[in-house]
Amino acid sequence: MFTETPKKSGGIEVCCGSMFSGKSSELIRRLSRAKIAKLRVMSFTPAMDTRYSKFEVVSHDGLHIESIAVNEPYEILRHAQNVDVVGIDEVQFMDESIIEVVSRLADSGIRVICAGLDMDYTGKPFGAMPQLMAIAEHVTKLHAICVRCGDPANNSFRTADSDELVMLGEKDAYIPLCRHCFNELMKKRSGADIFKDNE
Repeated sequence: MFTETPKKSGGIEVCCGSMFSGKSSELIRRLSRAKIAKLRVMSFTPAMDTRYSKFEVVSHDGLHIESIAVNEPYEILRHAQNVDVVGIDEVQFMDESIIEVVSRLADSGIRVICAGLDMDYTGKPFGAMPQLMAIAEHVTKLHAICVRCGDPANNSFRTADSDELVMLGEKDAYIPLCRHCFNELMKKRSGADIFKDNE
């Protein structure tokens, strides 16, 4: 049973951005530094995300750290006993109860670091990310590089033919794009000119 014992060091950090922006790498870096500082660390991933490993957070560039796969956020409370830092990767895949879970952890004095996509493939806010960003003490917005023009990219454009909101994939299914290139390709895909004046 998760017991709340308030301390002074609790808080919420969110690392967000598009795919290939280094979110998981940043999460692993922060957790690794906490381990070096002799803090007790645990990390979690959604059980549905099996792209790399069920037992590790793994970044696109090959960094990894031990992790526990959970089916729903409340499982995190059952595992997070006697820890100083909790990391949660791919947090956008978790349901709305992650807000309560993260808040309870932080209120009990635990440093909570969440990493995830802030927008889905349509450019809309993803899952509970807006709420997490709102209640966090620290938000880090990371950017990839647009594969079309080289500008900073904050959108994940889906190249695969699917309308499912959640579709796990890598470079064969998504590419990072800047706002201009994303809007251009989305406009071409829909066949509509969203900027054309009504006549």
